[in-house]
Amino acid sequence: MKLELGKIYIKDIQFGDKTEVKDSVLFVNKKELEEIAASDDRIKSATIELARPGESIRIAPVKDVIEPRVKVSGPGCIFPGVMGKVKGVGSGRTHALVGAAVVTVGKIVGFQEGIIDMSGETAKYTPFSETNNICVVMEPEEGLETHDYEQAGRMLGLKVATFIGEAARNIEPDEIVTYETKPLLDQIKEFPNLPKVGYVHMLQSQGLLHDTYYYGVDAKQMVPTLMYPTEIMDGAIISGNCVAPCDKVTTFHHLNNPVIEDLFKRHGKDLNFVTVILTNENVFLMDKERSSDMVAKMAEFLGLDGVIITEEGYGNPDTDLMMNCKKVSNAGSKVVLITDEFPGRDGKSQSLADAVPEGDALVSCGQGNIIVNFPKMDKVIGTLEFVETMIGGYEGSLKPDGSIDAELQIIIASTIANGYNKLAARGY
Repeated sequence: MKLELGKIYIKDIQFGDKTEVKDSVLFVNKKELEEIAASDDRIKSATIELARPGESIRIAPVKDVIEPRVKVSGPGCIFPGVMGKVKGVGSGRTHALVGAAVVTVGKIVGFQEGIIDMSGETAKYTPFSETNNICVVMEPEEGLETHDYEQAGRMLGLKVATFIGEAARNIEPDEIVTYETKPLLDQIKEFPNLPKVGYVHMLQSQGLLHDTYYYGVDAKQMVPTLMYPTEIMDGAIISGNCVAPCDKVTTFHHLNNPVIEDLFKRHGKDLNFVTVILTNENVFLMDKERSSDMVAKMAEFLGLDGVIITEEGYGNPDTDLMMNCKKVSNAGSKVVLITDEFPGRDGKSQSLADAVPEGDALVSCGQGNIIVNFPKMDKVIGTLEFVETMIGGYEGSLKPDGSIDAELQIIIASTIANGYNKLAARGY
């Protein structure tokens, strides 16, 4: 599977008569985007607002973030099984508007939607303070069930991102990066002297608004499977969950998975990046046992020398993380875990809900319990009405002047457990 990713760098966003890119500026037609939003009868109204790096803007409650991309050549479309027919993706050419992002915002569904600050101290904790954000602010119809609202919001974000992505179709990219993974036997033969490395990508699938979708299928309905890493870059995986903001893997993060990016950079040099093993995080012990057994079996079948495992969420998923770690280690692979920590505000509690002796190599993306101060912003996109009921918020978090005291985990992607964030931690 060979994919050319054409990167078109966006330095600014503005409203314009036409949705297009000129001289690294993304112009969007506000009326067109709002008409797309109005096409879903579950959404009462939607407005489009822009937020640029450095502006005194707070965005809340944030539901998802999506990078606009378009499939230029090769089979399938961006977000297959959702925005088009189910067709295997990950080959040909795809163009991405790098530096632009669609951010869906609206009344809270669960308590896990979060905050993005575009400036100030708290902007340092999220990568989305550095993107030019097209914010889709939604107002659901009265009485809409939460699962229907989640689906409507999810589809609206994907529709808007897909529409904007078309602006990149006929543009010569600023940079083209080629990613290639050959069929297994060919891959192993090509670099026989390098260690074979795989990536176990755990998807949130706990149900009750904690779902992720693979080619349009709810991840809790699947068993572990192999996939080409380039499939993810074409939107084979999308977010559909409301987990804690700090480690919520947005659709943007799936499209730009840093573990995959870094493994490709080292591929053929000091390691042989063989495959991605996709698995889920179900709630019942039987399902956890089944999935972790199958993950370990795949690692053994492939003869993987090393495995990197990432999770989404914390608490219950920590069990899946450790079960995968223990069984893959016992199958003969060296394992490195990537996750974040929740040791309490004083840092003295156990960082993870579960642990095994085999989990002796771990990369930490920081801890989410520390209290941070959010200064007052000149503008709020969305509403601060739900701050005190969000994860990380509490009674008294929101101050009369519009400033906020809350745990770090209220910030989108502040400690995200695949490494696309600004924090790390060291053990001594």
